[in-house]
Amino acid sequence: MDKLLQIQNNERLNRADIPHLDFADFRAALLDFVKDDGQIVQFFAYEDQGQIKLLAVLRNDKLYVTGCDGPDSFTSLTVESEKFHMFEREIGEQYGLKAEGHPWFKMVRYHKNYTGKKDVFDNDYTQDIPGNYPYFTVDGETVHEVAVGPVHAGIIEPGHFRFQCCGERVFHLEIQLGYQHRGVEKLLQTVPMKRLPIIAETIAGDTSIGHNLCQAQAIEALADIKVDEGASIVRTIALELERIANHIGDLAALSLDVAFNPPAAYFGRIRGEYLNLTQILGGNRFGRGLVRPGGVTLVMGEEQRKLLRDKLAEVTPEVEHVNELIFSAPSVQGRFDSTGTVSHENARKIGLVGYSGRACNLPYDARVTFPTECYGDLPANVNDKTDGDVCSRATVRREEIMHSTAIINTLLERPAEAASYIPEEISLAPDSFVVSINEAWRGEVSHCIITDGKGDILRYKVKDPSFHNWTGLALSLRDEGISDFPLCNKSFNLSYCGFDI
Repeated sequence: MDKLLQIQNNERLNRADIPHLDFADFRAALLDFVKDDGQIVQFFAYEDQGQIKLLAVLRNDKLYVTGCDGPDSFTSLTVESEKFHMFEREIGEQYGLKAEGHPWFKMVRYHKNYTGKKDVFDNDYTQDIPGNYPYFTVDGETVHEVAVGPVHAGIIEPGHFRFQCCGERVFHLEIQLGYQHRGVEKLLQTVPMKRLPIIAETIAGDTSIGHNLCQAQAIEALADIKVDEGASIVRTIALELERIANHIGDLAALSLDVAFNPPAAYFGRIRGEYLNLTQILGGNRFGRGLVRPGGVTLVMGEEQRKLLRDKLAEVTPEVEHVNELIFSAPSVQGRFDSTGTVSHENARKIGLVGYSGRACNLPYDARVTFPTECYGDLPANVNDKTDGDVCSRATVRREEIMHSTAIINTLLERPAEAASYIPEEISLAPDSFVVSINEAWRGEVSHCIITDGKGDILRYKVKDPSFHNWTGLALSLRDEGISDFPLCNKSFNLSYCGFDI
């Protein structure tokens, strides 16, 4: 632990204060940290004055950071801990550093690395041809493959799911994403400051508040901007409304997947009520344009408070009633219980976050462990069903809806009002680093910003909770019937675009 620097969420650090180790010590420190319950928040590469460097942000009940020079090749950490799996693949893809011995070393998305180096992946395929991808295969006379996607019906983004099956039984599911890599991180390093929030709130459209809040807090830390209590109240309410709307939408989808149509219809309508509350709060149903570095763009007056209070009082009994319909129906429980189970041990090994992790008895909630805005003095949620199956993931969502409702009602009683928001010219501190963490509705969202000697953004790193959790979906299909895939998929409801940044 002496090779790690303990830090705070949204704390500006001088880059010179971050430990800079040789790679052997760096590797040993990371592996020692994660061998029990330590988890990875960020592990990425960046280029500074022609030198590739590595930086890691780690967490248990505290946050730590450390770094080193990035060797062209190194002994993979994934061979000793699965928690590094996706991070090492991403580092190889982005900066051409090869994790020797990595058991699953192939591309995460589809793009040439940033350095112009030769491709480091062993597989014989071309980066410019997404279809030419080395899939895992299972041999056997009775084994067959089922391929789904990448083109899906409706507005679903591209993703390919390849099942290795014996009859209906799934041996293995491989999930291939990255079909429309948008280059978000690179874009965030090059556009004018005023465009950053517009990009952040479209990283994942259903997590506009979660991602934009992380960015705003990181910039506020680097620019030494203070946010008043009223703005913090609005931001917290907005994040909880986003959580409720998405959980309600997913419970509707889960009901539909088990052919229990009435709750799906009810919740489809009720979700719209919460989106409308977000519009009352911030002028947009998805919260776009509300959160900005320094505060919020719309003030919540007494009229907005009353509209929110009255509507919550009206719809909360309806939500409770529809949830009771879902969770008391034997036909629903017959499909939910023991379906798509991820064990606590596997969830811990791969670092599941959010409701997917809490459903596996991983209690981590960034609102409690690393509170921002108003969360430091608000009550934590408690999860009663943590068996790791579809039923647990659905139950955690039900619990979080009611917990979020209580949080919003509590905050609506606080008298503080946000000051009028006045955009200002923002200058970031030079040679600095900050990490921002928030509990968005899917789980831990994290943004890291590193500045150079002039205060320009040298590296902007984004991590959506889906980066951790897609592997959890793959594990949930082991030894399941392939017909349960839609149900398992909806119970996680992970983001394609939040992953494909």
